[in-house]
Amino acid sequence: MTDRWAGVLGDAERAEVCDVVDRWVARTSAEGTALVAAERVEAGDPATGAPRWVLRFRGEEKDVVTVWLTLHQRTLRHEVQLMPAPEEHVAETYEYLLRKGADLWGMGFAIGAEDALYLVGRVPVERVDDDELDRIAGASLAVVDECFPTAMSLGFASRFRRRPPAQRRR
Repeated sequence: MTDRWAGVLGDAERAEVCDVVDRWVARTSAEGTALVAAERVEAGDPATGAPRWVLRFRGEEKDVVTVWLTLHQRTLRHEVQLMPAPEEHVAETYEYLLRKGADLWGMGFAIGAEDALYLVGRVPVERVDDDELDRIAGASLAVVDECFPTAMSLGFASRFRRRPPAQRRR
């Protein structure tokens, strides 16, 4: 994007960034990708009133991967709830995700307010374009598909069993 987006966004710049995300959502939806639903919520962030997009993707290991994009004054935050708070093998679940997180670029694992585990990241608004939104969506799906089965098998060992390959989405 342009340097004029560096710093705190004014109303016009915020509208421009929102348009970039809206156009990407429309294009991605029309291409028949893994994006199955999208919604923009004005003042969607309860804490700041910032615009928020809820993007639902078809996953392979986790049936639906929901990515939230939230536009702040200087950054676009992205987050995915990976799983609820682990009930079993808690330390092992956290260790697994921390070790996996060491290889991630531009995102990391975090514990949410309700102790659920999230994949989160931020990008400066001047980097928000189609390529960056593709990277966020693609990386989010890839990390969730890679980490979800093992994390759930650890954190919910008595209740979660990985689906056989024939039952996973293709």
